[in-house]
Amino acid sequence: MVELLVTPKSITHMETLIEKGADAFVIGEQKFGLRLPGEFNREMMKEAVEIAHRNNKKVYAAVNGLFHNYHLDALEDYIHFLHQIQVDRIIFGDPAVVMFVKKQSNPIPLHWDAGALVTNYFQCNYWGKKGASRAVLAKELSLEEMINIKKNANVEIEVQVHGMTCMFQSKRMLLGNYYTFQDRQMKIERNNAQQDLLLYDEERDNKYPVFEDYNGTHIMSPNDICLIEELEPFFEAGIDAFKIDGVLQSEDYINVVTEQYREAIDLYNEDPEAYDDEKFMLVDPIEEIQPEHRPFDEGFLYKQTVY
Repeated sequence: MVELLVTPKSITHMETLIEKGADAFVIGEQKFGLRLPGEFNREMMKEAVEIAHRNNKKVYAAVNGLFHNYHLDALEDYIHFLHQIQVDRIIFGDPAVVMFVKKQSNPIPLHWDAGALVTNYFQCNYWGKKGASRAVLAKELSLEEMINIKKNANVEIEVQVHGMTCMFQSKRMLLGNYYTFQDRQMKIERNNAQQDLLLYDEERDNKYPVFEDYNGTHIMSPNDICLIEELEPFFEAGIDAFKIDGVLQSEDYINVVTEQYREAIDLYNEDPEAYDDEKFMLVDPIEEIQPEHRPFDEGFLYKQTVY
C-alpha cells in the first residue's frame, strides 16, 4: 500500500495529522534539513519518534542540507543522535551523511533526496547500493519518466503529489541574486497578517513566495502541485510514497489536504472505480481554502522541462 508522507509544523500538529490519516512524517532541524515547515529540536525529535511509534507511524529525519567542512563535526553528532532515538529513516543529499551513517553499529536506512538531481534509475540504484532504501524523485520529471524509473529501480520511489516546489536557492540570506538572475526589477509584497513575503512578477502576473532559513533564501513556485485527480497511474505503477509538502502552508491547510489524499488512497484500495468516480470531488475542499494567488497545476507531469 502506498505511504502518505506529510510534513508537520509541530508535535501537536503531528498528532492531529495522525488522526487525519498520515502514515509517516518528515521532520528535523533547519540546520541540517532543507525547507522544513516546522523546527524540531532534539527534545522534540525524541518525543515525535515516541508518539509516531506508539501509533504505528514512521518518522523520517531530514538531513538533506549541503554541508561544508565546518559542519561535519555537528553533522556526525546529529547522525549519532538520530540513531539513539531510532528514527525510521534518514533523508540525505550529501554523501557525507552516508559516510557517518555507515560508521554506526546498526545503520538506519537512507532516503536519497538530492532535489532536481534525482532524474534516472541508474542514480537510484547506485545510491541503493550505498545504503539508500528509497529515492525521492525530482519534481521536474514527467509521468512517463517517473513510471520508467519505478519500473527499473531497485529501491522505493517517492513522488511529491501536493504543495509548492523550490525554483531557486541561494546560500545567502539575500534576494539580490534572484534579481540578477532575472536581469530585471521585481516588486516585493509582504503580507503582515500572514508573514508572507512574495516576489511579484508583473509580466507573468505571478507571485513567488520567499522562504528563508538557516540554509539561505529559497524562491518557491507560484503554483501548487495538486495531483489528487491524477493518482491512478502512480497506483498502477506501484509508486511507494506520496508526499504532501506543507512548507509555507498553515496547519489547517495541511490537515485538509492530508484528509483528502487519505480518502483518495483508501478509495482506490477499496475499489479503483470508486476513486475514478469520486476523484473530481476530492479536490473541492482543498480548492475552498486554496490561496487566490496560488492556482493549482500538475507540475511537469504532462509537459517537458526546459532547462
